[in-house]
Amino acid sequence: MRNRQDAESIASHFATYFEPDVSNRTESIKASFGIRHNVYAEELKLEPIRANKLETDDFDSHSIHCLIKHRLSSTFAGTVRIITSQSEEERLPIEVFCKDSIEDEEFLPSNFERKDIVEISRLAVPEHFRRRRMDEFDGAAIGAINEHTYSETELRCFPFIAVGLYLSATAVLIEKNIHHCYVMVEPRLARSMRLVGLPFKQIGSVVDYHGQRAPFIINPMEVPANLRKGFGELLTEIRREIFEANQTCIAPSTKHAGLRP
Repeated sequence: MRNRQDAESIASHFATYFEPDVSNRTESIKASFGIRHNVYAEELKLEPIRANKLETDDFDSHSIHCLIKHRLSSTFAGTVRIITSQSEEERLPIEVFCKDSIEDEEFLPSNFERKDIVEISRLAVPEHFRRRRMDEFDGAAIGAINEHTYSETELRCFPFIAVGLYLSATAVLIEKNIHHCYVMVEPRLARSMRLVGLPFKQIGSVVDYHGQRAPFIINPMEVPANLRKGFGELLTEIRREIFEANQTCIAPSTKHAGLRP
């Protein structure tokens, strides 16, 4: 009974402290790039340090940037991006860097129309929203936070920041009727997401790509039926907030091009 009560309170607790932002506004995109620089360049040292403290690449020009904002502090608690593809010129990172890692030929990106494939990448949660450093915890994007900074009530939902990011991306993809979403993640993180009910399907072996990662695919249209009850309610709440905030015209934006070095 306790587990059921906890699950059913996830949506309400999350909504109390957090809100999704998939607006692709310039200020939100800049915040996303800043979080990515903090995590991938300064903390994990997987990317070079940049003078402007913004981590960007060529895929950002055809991406939708999803963030989670902490309401009380008005700071962003995490980010992830959806990389879209409208032509052969807009290939996904998995096609450019990890194509050979896909061993299940049924799920090769070339089997699908370009407009129906996307990739989720660059999930990052700032260190001060976590209890311990990312390099000390596999898949620590879903780690807990510093309990000396935030209230006990908030602690109950902070570990779900990564889930909230994935569900925000899912809300966008459902609206866009996307059926094939790729992601390169640590198997531990994928297992955690499957426990929530996100149907991550592994389609290849683990490779060394920004750490030990494997290719997975997920059909966003199947997510609502697979989510555990509390997380299903959370997806419903996130979808409501996104579209009540007039974020219905979600599309990749090139407005942020001037933010790049």
